[in-house]
Amino acid sequence: MIALNNLRSNKGSRKSSTRVGRWNGSKGTFCGRGMNGQNCRSGGWVPDWFEWGQTPLFRRLPKLKGFSNARFMTKYNVINLSDVEKLASNWITEITKEILLENRVIRRKKFGIKLLGNGGLKSKVTISVNWASKVAVEAVEKAGGKIEII
Repeated sequence: MIALNNLRSNKGSRKSSTRVGRWNGSKGTFCGRGMNGQNCRSGGWVPDWFEWGQTPLFRRLPKLKGFSNARFMTKYNVINLSDVEKLASNWITEITKEILLENRVIRRKKFGIKLLGNGGLKSKVTISVNWASKVAVEAVEKAGGKIEII
């Protein structure tokens, strides 16, 4: 009958480990520790990152210079005058962040809005943005509109 107290693994399925570091006439003179050298001695040790003569990883990689301020920089949704003209053609005269989000001109709610001067503007509109280029400001004022910097 099979019970937990008489379960055994098959003969030969488990191999006993060799005790290293003791001289055994049949194992040779190095006691299973390889040839003479740093790691065959007691206290012999090399760090995990040592690559045994191969050029180390930290020397193979390029030196990175400078730093990136991307973590702290102000991020903007960029819109152009051509985008504003499309909204103005739908009889929208006052353009805010909510209207831009509603019409899917911008995607990210928490970023600011940057207005650039790409495209033309013929309609008179009032635009609320965080930042605007000189060309964009001139084009809006030339069309009779107004820019409010938030």
